[in-house]
Amino acid sequence: MGNNLLEQCHKIKEEISNETTFHLGIENLLSLRTQLFDILVQFKVELCRADFNAIPFIEEDGFHSKTIAYSIWHIFRIEDIVIHTLINKDDQIFFSGDYKRSIGSPIITTGNELEKQEISDFSKTLNLDALYEYAESVKDNTNLLLKKLSFCDLERRMTDEDRENLKSLHVVSDSENARWLIDYWCGENIRGLIMMPFSEHWLAHIYASWKIKCALKGISNN
Repeated sequence: MGNNLLEQCHKIKEEISNETTFHLGIENLLSLRTQLFDILVQFKVELCRADFNAIPFIEEDGFHSKTIAYSIWHIFRIEDIVIHTLINKDDQIFFSGDYKRSIGSPIITTGNELEKQEISDFSKTLNLDALYEYAESVKDNTNLLLKKLSFCDLERRMTDEDRENLKSLHVVSDSENARWLIDYWCGENIRGLIMMPFSEHWLAHIYASWKIKCALKGISNN
């Protein structure tokens, strides 16, 4: 995987930025998200539970230096926070669905604050079935919102009130590796958020997870 999906991402960004092709861009974004989520589902079929905790690239830099379980958590916690707290201004699915309990996570944050062995230890605590259920629920809810968006919605930016509300939930760690997220999200308009947490962020972490899978199975990822 890789180049074809990246090319799709670039094309979607252009389509969404043009009022004439906006709705086509949304349709193609939904298709891309389906393709990427199908890859995550395939991991669950092909890999054993321990594989989701493995860090074959622990000493390297980049998204592939994490675990697959962490990447799934991270993708969908970020999407849940952004779509519900910042854009919809309603309750995150993580809280309304009581997923902290069912997933068994010791944290409610995005996980940016975790490093190296902490990531593997965290991954081992997660109920994988519940994590996948959460991921699918977040994905489906985001897809519904994307279908309702109009081109004029794209310029809306976050307010100071949005920022303070986000901080009050403590879903972003105060660590140096995480706190920049609040400034980043709150500095973007909805167009920017669509093209990072809802698409490019997925692609980056799922591609990294695919590299992890290849390393674990002894498959070339070239």
